[in-house]
Amino acid sequence: MKKYITVIIVSLLTFLSCEKDDICIETTTPSLVIRFYNNDIQTDVKNVLLDSVWALDKNGIEQYKSVSIDSIVIPLNLNENSTTYIIENNSSKDTIKFIYDRKDVFVSRSCGYKTIFENLQIDNNSINWIKNININNTIIENDTAAHISIFH
Repeated sequence: MKKYITVIIVSLLTFLSCEKDDICIETTTPSLVIRFYNNDIQTDVKNVLLDSVWALDKNGIEQYKSVSIDSIVIPLNLNENSTTYIIENNSSKDTIKFIYDRKDVFVSRSCGYKTIFENLQIDNNSINWIKNININNTIIENDTAAHISIFH
């Protein structure tokens, strides 16, 4: 009888000492959201036919090849304070260099850290098919709203 009680107590203590599995459900590092607008009527969202979108010295983003779309979500470089993107429309390329400060924020034990981008600026850009660029929000802490408006 003592043998069964000992087994039950050891089993119970083992079961109670286990920790629950942590699953990360928090949002991770946000991406930059760019929305395209009509340059003539600047409140109207306007689709753009993208040939491709890629970061300098990186491969193109597959989901933005040969598509007509009114917004894009692109990642920023986590290891540098700038990222340069080339956006191609009808074989006309524009280059945009985004500059920002990185801030690592602890989310949770299961998620670890995420990076928030602050003081977003546009250092330089070429003007071919893009007519104007407006920064809507200089802090990128989520990717639910547009941070940049591009007029074409």
